Amino acid sequence: MTRFLFVVPPLVGHVNPAVGVAAELRARGHATAWAGLPEVVGPLTGPGAEIHPCAVAADGAAVPRPPELRGPAALKFLWADFLVPLAEAMAPGVTAAVARFAPDVLVVDQQAVAGALVAERLGLPWATAATTSAEFTGALAGMPLVEAWIAGLLTGLRRRVGDPDGTADPRFSPHLTLAFTTPELAGPVTAPAGPVRFVGPSITARPAAGPFPWEWLDPGRETVLVTLGTANADAGKAFLASCQEALRARAGRLQAVIVDPGGVQGDPEPDADVLVLRSVPQLPLLARTAAVVCHAGHNTVCEALWHGVPLVVAPIRDDQPVVAGQVTAAGAGVRVRFGRTGAQRLGQALDAVLDDPAHRCAARRIGASFRSAGGAAAAATRLEHLAAPADRTPR
Repeated sequence: MTRFLFVVPPLVGHVNPAVGVAAELRARGHATAWAGLPEVVGPLTGPGAEIHPCAVAADGAAVPRPPELRGPAALKFLWADFLVPLAEAMAPGVTAAVARFAPDVLVVDQQAVAGALVAERLGLPWATAATTSAEFTGALAGMPLVEAWIAGLLTGLRRRVGDPDGTADPRFSPHLTLAFTTPELAGPVTAPAGPVRFVGPSITARPAAGPFPWEWLDPGRETVLVTLGTANADAGKAFLASCQEALRARAGRLQAVIVDPGGVQGDPEPDADVLVLRSVPQLPLLARTAAVVCHAGHNTVCEALWHGVPLVVAPIRDDQPVVAGQVTAAGAGVRVRFGRTGAQRLGQALDAVLDDPAHRCAARRIGASFRSAGGAAAAATRLEHLAAPADRTPR
């Protein structure tokens, strides 16, 4: 039996892929535990999970990001105001978790760099869990000053919480990076020095998101799912309103399920054409969906493509423009500009992905590559190999 400690940030989309991998490892007889924020990790991992608490910020609370931030300003905020303070806050908890759980291997989300730095300081092997492919497919190509600035932040962070003499980039394990995608979507690897293994999305059952009125779905019309994820609720009021207008104009052929976790659309009564909910059972709903309109969040994109569903992508910030570019380059969707796209353009984009069979064909091709990659089972096998002493050197 091998002991695996999963180190995750307080972000639902980063915990979900790891949940399936941990379940697969437990099914194979291994022990797993978590280092993270219990309020986020607990509901996703289910009862019985061993969770070692980590703070999320020095003052005990995450710093809210202004919704208007875009581009370089959003990237600066992500690193300087969120990821680096998060790592400093998490490091004591990760260290304590290692002392209590005594893991053989750490599985570290790419945005929980405290796990990598603590593992390096303690001489433990770790694997990077890359829940987005933007970092290792040239997202910062052509921006050497930005890359140098991030490297400087990480160097200072290493001095404070890691091994000052360490040399590994904490975003990319020298032992193993698990990429929850495939080259058919992500394209070629251009950045990390360590081995990257494409395992495809980790799709697994999740705790129930609450009741859903399945009887509302009209079998005579196609269903469109609109979602901006859980981290963009404050930025989506105008966009969701435009989506609703575009979809109502196509009510003769479409129904719309709009996810509005922040309640920015109010709490409208459901009608025959548009259903607005705070949360939905996304995976089973995707199996009955004809198209998805989203922010190009990596998890949402991969889950849609897993089901062969084409997309309209409206990236907001962070890695989303990169992922949106991957979708369009693969032919699996149409990109629109978030914040500058009205109902007419959204409707045109929807018509394109629904009426041009090439988009659905591309989505199904990528979905087939996801299934062939192996998902959580393939990731678990890679982690078992890493845990074997003969496999602890980079290959």
